[in-house]
Amino acid sequence: MTPTDPQAPAAVDSDESDFELQEATVPVELAGKRFDQALAEMFPDFSRSRLTEWIKGGDALLDGKPARPRDAVRGGETVSVALRTEVETTAGAEDIPLRIVYEDADVLVIDKPAGLVVHPGAGNPRGTLVNALLHFDPRMAELPRAGIVHRLDKDTSGLMVVARSLRAHASLVQQLSEREVHRQYVAVVVGPMIAGGTVNAPIGRHATDRVRQAVVKEGAGRDAITHYRVRERFRAHTVLECRLETGRTHQIRVHMAHAKHPLIGDPLYGGSFKLPKAATPELVEVLRAFKRQALHAEKLEFVHPNTGEPVTTTAPIPDDMQLLIATLRADTAAHKL
Repeated sequence: MTPTDPQAPAAVDSDESDFELQEATVPVELAGKRFDQALAEMFPDFSRSRLTEWIKGGDALLDGKPARPRDAVRGGETVSVALRTEVETTAGAEDIPLRIVYEDADVLVIDKPAGLVVHPGAGNPRGTLVNALLHFDPRMAELPRAGIVHRLDKDTSGLMVVARSLRAHASLVQQLSEREVHRQYVAVVVGPMIAGGTVNAPIGRHATDRVRQAVVKEGAGRDAITHYRVRERFRAHTVLECRLETGRTHQIRVHMAHAKHPLIGDPLYGGSFKLPKAATPELVEVLRAFKRQALHAEKLEFVHPNTGEPVTTTAPIPDDMQLLIATLRADTAAHKL
């Protein structure tokens, strides 16, 4: 299917993730086919065996209800599938400390430090958040992706909600897909910004660099909306408060670079390293030493999957970003004098 095909799956919120909840309408011409056969034709990028696993695991629904792989489709039904890339299914438990902000029988909220990879993969088979979660609660091995419903980039710090039950997993995935989870970030960007605003620009894979994302033409990517406001402005930099309306891979990083205000320290989207004119020696030292994107997920709000009550969690800005902000503040004050 092409992106302009009206029958094509519509991407839904994914919070800077390779996890996508997608919806599509079963084409009439597939009427009479088995559910797993229809899915294989509708989502050709995924193997039939993997799609069958998702059907059996409740990650692929037909008109909002679980179905069997052999159930026949009529055409016109709505299919919703939690599409996810393969992760290490043999991940072992590791005693890695977790900063737990909120905990009960259904959910965990973790304050992830910068440098911690979320999922095991080819370059990171161990030492990930998944390994830590499996040590904390071995029962999470029975959940899709060990309960993880969204992720943060390795070098982004801050809050992540993790499911501890299938009920919680389904609820959180639905809340993310319906854009009902409030996610607020702090970012430190290059350049003084006068006021806040909104970046509404679709994001897709970069045309030549497959590691990167990029703002693309309408219809060539997935809708992406970032709201931001100025929290503190310095001589040559700005602290922003960013709120995700959608959640695409690297969304804040891509949108701020598109707005000509890349994040400090961003290795993919930050461009060439430049020092502001007449920077204090302290600022020069801190900027040279800051080797990650200056991005922190500081606030996360969602509806509790069991009680239906709102849950609001916050995480303090980590020490490295606090030092960065304090040094930028001192540099600005020094030049005013």
